[in-house]
Amino acid sequence: MTIDFYYVPGSAPCRAVQLAAAQIGVPLNLKHTDLMKGEHLTPEFLKLNPQHTVPTMDDNGYTLSESRAIIAYLAEQYGKDDSLYPKDPKARGIVNQRLYFDIGTLYQRFADYFYPHCFGGAPLDAEKAEKLDQALGFLNTFLASSPWVAGDNITIADCSIVASLSTIEIVGFDLSKHSNVVAYLAKAKTSLKDYEEANNKGTLAFKGLVDHLTKK
Repeated sequence: MTIDFYYVPGSAPCRAVQLAAAQIGVPLNLKHTDLMKGEHLTPEFLKLNPQHTVPTMDDNGYTLSESRAIIAYLAEQYGKDDSLYPKDPKARGIVNQRLYFDIGTLYQRFADYFYPHCFGGAPLDAEKAEKLDQALGFLNTFLASSPWVAGDNITIADCSIVASLSTIEIVGFDLSKHSNVVAYLAKAKTSLKDYEEANNKGTLAFKGLVDHLTKK
């Protein structure tokens, strides 16, 4: 079994897949894809993913992009049980909602707030910061009723949200007024398998890129 995983170390969606793979116990054949060199625009890559985005997975000819689709596939295909992605429709519904919350609200609002500043040199926007803080407030409420984002145990939703949260934290966005979020992230760092290799190294790589770009 060889799962080729095309990724960029600093990318939160890429790190979400690496975290999920670590929890599932499935190895990934890491293929660093240099976007600055256009390695995502080669004919070979475009055959795998016409959208030319990372992460992209190639599981022996079965290709998939979009991190949250990838981690759901990995959990269903290789999970030893259904704890990470429950089969019960109601439990799975909560996991799915948290995944959609991450892609459409939490991570999206971070990208709206921070990426124009980091990659385009625009000033940080106070209104967008407020929207991101509101998203963190929603997450804080989710965590008021359960220790993990979708219930009493770790699921693939935690992998996605922790990758986003650690990215938000590393660039200095203030999480302190969201006490449940702060406690949750601290717990995740010591509870998720292979956190250092699967997520923290990439988070630090992202911070290094940010520091380089914003000091130009």
